[in-house]
Amino acid sequence: QVQLVESGGGLVQPGGSLRLSCAASGLTVDYHYIGWFRQAPGKEGEGVSCTRGSDGDTYWLDSVKGRFSISRDNAKNTVDLQMNSLKPEDTAVYFCTVRNYWGQGTQVTVSS
Repeated sequence: QVQLVESGGGLVQPGGSLRLSCAASGLTVDYHYIGWFRQAPGKEGEGVSCTRGSDGDTYWLDSVKGRFSISRDNAKNTVDLQMNSLKPEDTAVYFCTVRNYWGQGTQVTVSS
């Protein structure tokens, strides 16, 4: 059974950083594309990133380029989303997704 569990969300001031982690079980992230998706209240959801598991090549949403990065831990079967220089407009629930599986989401709030 595939399970994705996100962690690491929270409240941070503008300009701050957070690191989200997606722990996968039931599949090996190296063999798949791993996406991060966010949903803000009253807004359409948007894909933040999509990483090819085999080599780490990543597509980025334009608004997060240069601020967010991806790291993978093959031994732990996790994919982390490092978010720097956070802005209020990054506030959302963040989900990781692999194939058609989704985690439960983790809340990120950027506010002073």
